[in-house]
Amino acid sequence: MANSSGMSDWDRVRDASDIVRVVGEHVSLRPKGREYVGLCPFHDDHNPSMGVVPAKQIFHCFVCGTGGDVFTFVRKFHKMDPREALEYLAERAGVALTPYRAGGDPSADRTNTIDRRAMVDANAFAASFYRSILTHPEIGRQARDIIAERGIHPDMVERFHLGAAPDRWDSLALKARAAGLSEQLLIACGLVKAREQNSGVYDVLRNRLIFPIHDQVGRIIAFGGRRLQEQDNPKYLNSPETRLFDKSSTLYGLFQATSAVRRTRTAIITEGYTDVIACHQAGFDNTLGTLGTALTAGHVRTLRERCDTVILLFDADEAGLRAADRAVEVFFSETIDIRVCTLRDHTDAKDPDELLKQPGGAECFARALAASVDLLEFRYRRLELQTADLGPAARQRILEGELQRLGELGLASANPVRKAFIIKRLSQIMGLSPELIARVIPVARKIPAAPDATPARASSLLGLVEHLVGCALSQGELWAELTDDDHDALKAEGYASPEVARLTDHMNELHFDGVAPGLDALLRAVEDADVVSAAVDLHRRIERQTETSPARNRELWASCLLTLRRRAVDRAAAALPDPLARIQSRRLLHTSYGGNPKALPRPPRA
Repeated sequence: MANSSGMSDWDRVRDASDIVRVVGEHVSLRPKGREYVGLCPFHDDHNPSMGVVPAKQIFHCFVCGTGGDVFTFVRKFHKMDPREALEYLAERAGVALTPYRAGGDPSADRTNTIDRRAMVDANAFAASFYRSILTHPEIGRQARDIIAERGIHPDMVERFHLGAAPDRWDSLALKARAAGLSEQLLIACGLVKAREQNSGVYDVLRNRLIFPIHDQVGRIIAFGGRRLQEQDNPKYLNSPETRLFDKSSTLYGLFQATSAVRRTRTAIITEGYTDVIACHQAGFDNTLGTLGTALTAGHVRTLRERCDTVILLFDADEAGLRAADRAVEVFFSETIDIRVCTLRDHTDAKDPDELLKQPGGAECFARALAASVDLLEFRYRRLELQTADLGPAARQRILEGELQRLGELGLASANPVRKAFIIKRLSQIMGLSPELIARVIPVARKIPAAPDATPARASSLLGLVEHLVGCALSQGELWAELTDDDHDALKAEGYASPEVARLTDHMNELHFDGVAPGLDALLRAVEDADVVSAAVDLHRRIERQTETSPARNRELWASCLLTLRRRAVDRAAAALPDPLARIQSRRLLHTSYGGNPKALPRPPRA
C-alpha cells in the first residue's frame, strides 16, 4: 500500500502525526525533561506514570507496561482496528490514502467474529437510512413535528444527525439486505433481532425519533429512539450493548462536546437526549448525557483526560438524590472534582430543556451552574437537615451508617485532603470531635480482582531473554550476533509472555530481510498492538537500566549472551547419559565460558 513516492500509507501517516500532539488531545501532558508525562488512560492511574518521548515518537507507561507508537495509542484508546486507526490519523493529518480494496464480504470476519469496521459501516448505513426517513415528505412528518414542538433548531438536527424510524417491522432490515449487509452483522450491531418463531429478523427501533450515539471520534456506535405515539412503550429505547457500545462508559454528545469540555475544563452531565441538545442549542456546548445510568467510574475515566470538573444536573427528587449518592463512589475512585446542581433551587422548570425555552432561561441556567456545590457538601447538607431534630441515639445510628458506607468506599485510604474534609463536616454535623470520628472509620474489605482483569506485573525484574530482546531493540545490529544455536537457546529459556515470543519472530523476520530489528524498524513493520506494547516496554526498561548509554547497553548484551550460551551448554551436558561425558562437557563449558573450578572434580594426574 505505497504511493508514487514509494512510502507506504502507514509511513506517511506516521510521519505526519506527531505523537505528543495526538496523545495531548486525549490526555493532559506536561513537560518533564526531554519527555512529556501524564496520567495513563489504560489503567487506574492517579499519579502520572505515562511518558511520551518526542525523539522516538513513542509512549510508554512504566506501571502497566502499555506502550507503542501513535497507531498503538489510537488503537488502544479508541478501540480501533488497524485500518480504522490509519484512516482516523490520515483524516486528522490531511493525508490522502491509497484507495482501500477489502477482500471478500465486508460483513464477514475472517476470524468467525463480526469485524468492528463492518459494524461501524453498518451503523453508518442505518444512520443514513434513518436520516432519509426523517426528510421523507410523508413518512418523516410526525418525527419532524416532534422536533418542531421541542424547539430543536435545524442546525442541531444536523449537528446530532437526528433521524426517524418508520412504523414498520422490517424497513431497515429490507434496506440493509438489498445493500448486501448480512443479518448476522445487523444482529451484532443491535439494529435488528431474530424472530423467535419464524425465520428472519425485525427492526429494533420502529416509529421513533432517532438519536445516533457517537464515540469520541465521531463513529456511530449505537442509537436511541424516542416514541412518536403515546401508546408505544417505553418512551425511550436504546440499542443493546455490543462490541462497540458499552452503556456504562458511553456519554451522549461526547463527540460534539469534546472541544468545549477541553476549552472550559468542565463537563455538564444531564439525563436525556433532548436536554443535551437543548443545552448545546443555548450555547452550553460542554454538556453530555448519561444513557439511563448514574455517573460511573467508566464515564469519569473518559472525562478526566478532558476536564477537571464535572457538574451533575439532578432533580431534587428521590431518583435524583439516589443518583447523587451513587456518584459518591466515583468521588473516591477518580481524581476529578464532582459538583451537583439542582435546578429546582433556582427555577420551577423540571429539566434544562424546559428552562432554556423560557425567557431568561439561559441566564438562570448559568446562575444555577455557578451555584453548584461539591458532591460531598451536597450530601452533608442533606445529612444535616436529616439529623437536625433527632436525639443522640438516632444521630448515632445515622453516623455509624454513614461511616460504614464511606468505609466500604475506601475512606480510610482516601486522599488525605478529601478525608480531612469529610471528617470535619461529620464533626460539625454530629457535634463530635474530628479525632473521635477518625478513630471509628471502618477499614474497607479488600475486594478480589475480577477473573478477567489485567494483572499487574509481578516483578520489575526482566528475564534473560527479555534482557537480550530489550538490548537488541535499543541497538538493532546486535541481533545479527545471534547464531542458530543462540536462537534455539532463546526458545529453550522460554518467553515471559506470548507477546514476547511473537516479538522475537518479528525481529527474526526483519533480520532475514536485511533490516536491523531495532525499535524504530519494528514499529514500522508490526501492526499487532500487543507486540508493539511489549517491544516498547522492554526497550524503555532496558534504557532505564543502562541509563540510555550505548556502551552500557552493549556490555549488558554481551554479559547476557554469555550467560545464554553457558546455560545452553549446561543443559546439553545434563542431558548426556554417560556421567564421564557430562563431566567432560562441563569442563569444556568452563574452559570456553569461564566458571568456578570448585564446581568440578580435578582432572586425574598423568
